[in-house]
Amino acid sequence: MNRSIFTNPYVLIAPAFLLAAFIILWPLSQIGEISISNVNRFGQLKGFAGLENFAAVVGDPQFLAAAWRTVIWTLGIVAGTILLSVPVALVLNEDFHGRGIARIIVMLPWAVSLTMTAIVWRWALSGESGMLNSALKGLGLVDQNIQWLAAAGTAFPMQIAIGILVSIPFTTTIFLGGLSSIPDDLYEAARLEGASSWQIFFSITLPLLRPFINIAVVMNTIGVFNSFPIIWVTTQGGPANSTDILVTYLYKLGFSFGKLGEASALSLMMFALLLFFTIIYVRLAMRGERA
Repeated sequence: MNRSIFTNPYVLIAPAFLLAAFIILWPLSQIGEISISNVNRFGQLKGFAGLENFAAVVGDPQFLAAAWRTVIWTLGIVAGTILLSVPVALVLNEDFHGRGIARIIVMLPWAVSLTMTAIVWRWALSGESGMLNSALKGLGLVDQNIQWLAAAGTAFPMQIAIGILVSIPFTTTIFLGGLSSIPDDLYEAARLEGASSWQIFFSITLPLLRPFINIAVVMNTIGVFNSFPIIWVTTQGGPANSTDILVTYLYKLGFSFGKLGEASALSLMMFALLLFFTIIYVRLAMRGERA
């Protein structure tokens, strides 16, 4: 047998590719079948429905509100995470006493379940005995308790803030990997030329960190877009559906209202939207790197 067959890279990755394809494509085919069928609450298919489920989802005002809220949710968390993770990574990349401990402290929240983190924040944001209200009253910044999770005007911004905080450890790890790959000779040469710290950052660090920023944007967008625990644990999409995003709206369609056909249609729409974004962003990023 020709041994070169086993050194062919396509042959080597074929088993993993086929397994991944099966894991992804089989559920997609099942969801696709359900999305074009009439389905009862028990998941039994009752005949062909065409695009009725898709039309029902698009025509629901709650869908449009949740979709717009999902855009704000995703952009707010991803942008905030990138902006905060870059300086954190720059600090942790410096050589200082206790750097190892500092890195552990920053990365430690990554090991905690997102659901447990959301539960802790729900307690902290309690309008009666929450830690945040107690701290603000102790500092003399407020005179009475604030019902943080009782109105969308305060609940949704706090949920975005929680999303940023829990995303920083993972993103910082990506950036630390990128910073460690930048040769020190470039920095030494720039300092010899009299470049300031800001000039070094914008001329050397940021351009060489761009591929890792692209990775962080794509990974965080996929994760945040589908993030369920923070919204569900803190408000369950309330009050009055005012903090629902697409993934919590999807859950309610399927498991609260029993509209499995519409839920399947929505899940396919979300998958297509994420796939479209990922392909477009990666192509633009690759084009920018070649320019």
